[in-house]
Amino acid sequence: MAGHSHAKTVRKTKEANAKKRSQIFAKIARLILVAVREGGANPETNPKLRFALETARTYNFPKENIENAIKKAVGGGEKEKLEEVIYEAYGPGGVAIIIEGITDNKNRALTEIKQILNQHQGKLVEGGAIRWMFERKGCITVNWKAQNFKNKEELELAAIEAGAEDFYWYNDNLDIYTKVEELEKVKRKLEEKGVIIESAGLDWKPKETVQVSEKEKEACLKLFDALDESDTVQEIYSNLKE
Repeated sequence: MAGHSHAKTVRKTKEANAKKRSQIFAKIARLILVAVREGGANPETNPKLRFALETARTYNFPKENIENAIKKAVGGGEKEKLEEVIYEAYGPGGVAIIIEGITDNKNRALTEIKQILNQHQGKLVEGGAIRWMFERKGCITVNWKAQNFKNKEELELAAIEAGAEDFYWYNDNLDIYTKVEELEKVKRKLEEKGVIIESAGLDWKPKETVQVSEKEKEACLKLFDALDESDTVQEIYSNLKE
């Protein structure tokens, strides 16, 4: 997979059982909490919250849950100490991985991530050892089956005209990449062209992708699944080529 968040394919509420759906909703609530505490409760002036709400919409997160998360973030009393964390690692076949998370205990989270990596032929590395292989980009994901365009080429042309820097197909999904500061502008132009958007946010896009054997690819996907099971992990990115 070339840069899109693996969580987009790993975490889907439509296919998720009740336990998994509950875990996804807990992760989204934490995402909203952190965003509000950092930048306020107005999505118009808080891009981080705007992206968190986009994620909530993607996974059919109930409106009542959104309101409760925002109230908890701005309310008085002792606040749960939540911190964002980012880990860099190598997976099977030398695949580079960036793991983004939110935790209330950094030491516990680090131990858990190390354990998962060790169990799945992965290895944690020092900060900066992996990140230089990626670029921070805005990413807008659309599903071909939800569109009203004649063909995929017409959809690609709409993306280019809207200001996309690059795009990438995987299955029936299209990731449209933008400069970070132009994400909202490109999203708005796409919507004006009739493009139905599934999600929008910031991604780590690999500068180059790596090809591995089928066995190593399968091992990587098992690692991504295991990482996604962690309550700490929010997003998983890699330079694995499909």
